[in-house]
Formats: sequence, C-alpha cells, structure tokens
Amino acid sequence: MAGFSQWGNDLYTGRRSYDIVGRRRIWFTISLTLVALSAILLFKPGLNPGIEFKGGSQFIVSGIDTSDQQLAIDTVKSIAPEESPEVTKLGSDSLRIQTAELTNDEVEDVKNALISAYDVTDDHVTSSFIGPSWGKDITRKAITGIVVFLIFVTVVMTIYFRNWRMAISGLVALFHDLLITVGVYAAVGWEVTPATVIGFLTILGYSIYDTVVVFDKVRENTADTLDQSRFTYAEKANLAVNQTLVRSINTSVVALLPVAAILFVGAVILGAGTLRDIALALFVGMLIGTFSSIFLATPMEVALREREPAIRDHTRKVLAARAAGSAGQEGALVSSVHSAGQLRPGAHQGQGAQPRKRKPTR
Repeated sequence: MAGFSQWGNDLYTGRRSYDIVGRRRIWFTISLTLVALSAILLFKPGLNPGIEFKGGSQFIVSGIDTSDQQLAIDTVKSIAPEESPEVTKLGSDSLRIQTAELTNDEVEDVKNALISAYDVTDDHVTSSFIGPSWGKDITRKAITGIVVFLIFVTVVMTIYFRNWRMAISGLVALFHDLLITVGVYAAVGWEVTPATVIGFLTILGYSIYDTVVVFDKVRENTADTLDQSRFTYAEKANLAVNQTLVRSINTSVVALLPVAAILFVGAVILGAGTLRDIALALFVGMLIGTFSSIFLATPMEVALREREPAIRDHTRKVLAARAAGSAGQEGALVSSVHSAGQLRPGAHQGQGAQPRKRKPTR
C-alpha cells in the first residue's frame, strides 16, 4: 500500500509520468477496433429484445426442478407446434417460458399442460400477456432522455470549460462507452429489458463524471500554456491525466466491486432478472468509461487543440528552443573539455587525454 501511495505521489508531482497523450494513436486504434466490433455485433447476432419490447405471452412455473428445461419446450410445442419458446431459469426453483402472442384458448391449454407436465398445482403456474406498445413507449422515452442528456451535457461543458473541444471530446467518449456496452450485450445474448435500458442511461452519467474530473485538471494545468515556453500544451495535459490516474483507478475499483457482486448474485444465484440485466450494463459501462476518460477523452481534446494556430506555433517554438538548448549544452561541454586540456586538438573522441610535458628547471 505504501508503494502504491508513493507511486501516486510520484505521478502527481511529475517525478514519474506515462506518455498517455503522446501515444494517443494507439488508444484511438484500440477504441476504433472495439467500436467496429460492437457495430458488427449489433447486426449479427444483434440484440435480443425481451418480451417487454417485442410482446408475447409469458408463463412462470415455480416450485419445480429447473434442470429439465426441455420439458417446458416440448410442452409448449405440443399445444402450439409453430412456436419456439424461450425458457429461462429464475432463481433455484422457477422457470420462465416466453412465446409469441397466443390466443386465450392456447394460453389456457399451455397453462394446463405445464401443470400436468411438472405435476404442480394451479397456483404454481402463472400466465400473462405483454403488448409491444409498452416496449415501444419505453424505447421512445429512453431515446428522448439520451438526446436531452447529450444536449444538456454539451451546453454545460462548453460553458463551464469555455472550450467546445472538451464538450466534443466528452460526447465522443460517451458514444464510445454506450456503443461498446451495447455490443457486449449483443455478444452475450442476454435479453434487453427495461432494467438494461436503465443501466445504459446510468453509465452515461458515470462516464461523463469521470471525464469532467480529468478535464478540470487539464484546464487547471493548461491555463498558462501560452505564457510560458518550457512545456507544450500536450505535455501539460498529459501531466493532468497522470495526476488524476490514481483517483480514476480508485474510483473505478470502488464502484466495480459492488456491481460485480450484484452481477454474480443476479447471474449465478438468482438467474435471469432485473439484477443481472442492470448489473452487466453497469459493469461493462463503468469499465469502458474509465478507459475512455483516461485514454480517449483527453488525448482527443489535445488533438483538437493542437489544430489551433496559437497552440501549434507555441508547440513548435517550445520544441525548437528545447532542441537548441540541448545542442548548446553539448557544445558548451565540448568547449569546456578542450579548454581544460583534456583532449588534444585533432585527437579522436574517446582517446585518453595526454598530459602536458613540463620543461625541466635548472
């Protein structure tokens, strides 16, 4: 722990530094690759919308041995042969069977068949119908909420930082986090439920919060960039990322541990349900959000700022002065060596110095 504290202190003071901004092409390549893979997964295999979004009939059988899920599929097909029911384990003693919309007679027949197949009483099997209009309404409201949130974030960040480039970089990081999280959901194949949508909306707030903290330090460090000639804008921004690195790691670990526990409980112990759906979205979103706030948002902001003539000219002057200073120091060192007589004129560098001979005194 002491070593970690010292490491964090060295990062903050600048004694130790990682060139995160300078290697931004690597991070951009990684992000683009993840985004491209996520986009492909959204087309194939695609998202698996829950019954709340596509509508249909649902049956829940409780108080049974859930190991034989094929029995539920065969039971439904015996009543509706054209159906392909989805069977999901709920907890340790319940099954959820979802089908397309069935008629009232078919619902009653399937319910009675499930009672007979699993040898349970009538109160152990429940049926319900969910129309797709409810899911469409949830989707429309979720999209409206995301659009309003993004507009609000853009306006607030532009006013607060007085820099539209930070707002653009923050929005790119948000889209990056959301798209990758949705792509992971498509890859896993879990159902997208209203709880999943809530998780998607929640990670937007977490991601922008972490990004704003880093940007605030960047603004503080780069406020006097043009008034000095020792460091470039990119170097000052890179120092800000290093100074907030430990804080980002600590915050992410503290947030991910309870979410991981919820994900384990929801997926392993309870099976499919609200906990599992929201926990996966939160876990992936927080993890990707930490990556984007460190390796994507600030490097992108620096890339945009370096397009400004003032920042570009300042960077060129700082690097030129630094190169001239290094050359001057090497020239001064060689001159001092010659003046001290440690190298003979015409001698090759690397040969030993020849001592001067003194005339003998009478």
